[in-house]
Amino acid sequence: MDFSNIKLLPILVLGVALIVSLALGLINRRHFRGGYGIDGQPTGHAGIGAAIASNWMSAASFLGIAGVFFVQGYFAFAYILGWTGGYVLLLVLMGSQLRRFGKYTAPDFVEARFESSGARICSAAITILISLIYCVAQYKGIGLIFSWIFGIDYTKALLLGTVVVLSYLVVAGALGAVRNQRLHYLILIFSFVIPLMFIAKKLGYSWLVPQFSYGTALRELPVQTAGQYLFPWTFGTPYQWIALSVTLMLGTAGLPHVLSRFYTVPNNRDARWGVVWGLFFIGLLYWSAPAFGAFAKTWQARTGNSLDPESAHAIADLIIVKTGEWVGIPDFLVAILAVGGILAAFSTITSLLVTGAGAFAYDIYFRLINPRASEKQLMWVAKGVTLVMAVLILVVAVNPPGLIAEITAVAFALAGNTLFPVFLLGIWWDRTNKQGAMAGMIVGILLTFTPVLLGHLVPSILVWLPPTSSALIGAPVVILVIIAVSLMTPPPSEEVRRFLVEKVHSP
Repeated sequence: MDFSNIKLLPILVLGVALIVSLALGLINRRHFRGGYGIDGQPTGHAGIGAAIASNWMSAASFLGIAGVFFVQGYFAFAYILGWTGGYVLLLVLMGSQLRRFGKYTAPDFVEARFESSGARICSAAITILISLIYCVAQYKGIGLIFSWIFGIDYTKALLLGTVVVLSYLVVAGALGAVRNQRLHYLILIFSFVIPLMFIAKKLGYSWLVPQFSYGTALRELPVQTAGQYLFPWTFGTPYQWIALSVTLMLGTAGLPHVLSRFYTVPNNRDARWGVVWGLFFIGLLYWSAPAFGAFAKTWQARTGNSLDPESAHAIADLIIVKTGEWVGIPDFLVAILAVGGILAAFSTITSLLVTGAGAFAYDIYFRLINPRASEKQLMWVAKGVTLVMAVLILVVAVNPPGLIAEITAVAFALAGNTLFPVFLLGIWWDRTNKQGAMAGMIVGILLTFTPVLLGHLVPSILVWLPPTSSALIGAPVVILVIIAVSLMTPPPSEEVRRFLVEKVHSP
């Protein structure tokens, strides 16, 4: 390793941030009444919204959105529309109903609603798959930033980042630290927006609300560049744009760690207003991300340092850091941007690894393999599965299949093709039964992974079922399968149907 390439300031900032995070986690433990890594019940609608936004702010939001805007321009708006529109679906279709149902996780809901351990195991397996795919994108973000910090190649940086993540998870778990999600959101949003203000000022734009300078920056681009960057279908067809947007909406409404937030709020009104505030807080980030891509394009146009498409794609997921470097904001602010990306990925990885390991230990191992397992044995199984998942993710992340946002979109496609239809019909159609739910989830898995596994053999599959955008067709197909199978098999118990009417849909 060439030590002259190491950037000490980001290392110092990262070390301080992790130590402070652990310290605050220990303080927060005194007031902890929740589970699964959630800090009890946030007080107030804004507090609930900040907790929802904190759950949401991963490397895909912090690094990926700006990167995809940098290389795909207008087409990237599908990501923002999809990932924010999904919360509107939650608000309208499921937020209050999930709160009234009163189960904590997706497998808990599926088993209670459909009275089936088999359906629970199937939903747990889907939860694990979503966690694995989602984490691949987070690992890529960590590998890229560690490579930038330490001046080493991506694979070595990925290994180093994985060691740091697992070490942090072990230490936090051993100390019993609990993440304060509201504070976590504030740290991330300030580390994202404040450097953006300095970048806008350096470029001569209005810096107080730099997001308003986005249009001004685009007008500076050369005609040819602006035409490619702003024309809607330069990087995809109208069908691909609509399919991506719808897939991300449905996936958001079916994502397990998003749904779990609704079970922990005090009442239905808080569930609804929490979504509204969460959408506002998430919107602050998504309002800012396109500006990073536009400012990077503007700097390139002014200096004549334009990149060819391959080079632009290679650095896209680091564009927020690169923009700070190119423009010349203080090194401390560039370090904050880099560390913010790491913290966003760290929190998401630790949360998803714990979620996936818990789903295996309690929903698969305990239900199928060893029903007599003690709590201590289940904890050891969860720890072992955490390590196995981390290694599996590492193997895939060594050669990531796309941009951070694109990899994450596959996880959303899986959620949109499986859990969303099951939750939607499970809440709104009392005739939905366990046979229909299981058939739907199996078909949803097949529809999600068919383009991934067979697309290179049958290219026409990729036209109608892109790996990132399969839920536009997949979710309706799964809904029809669930309805058809449910009608051909016995209805659910009268007790469950009465519970839906009297409790879940009562005013």
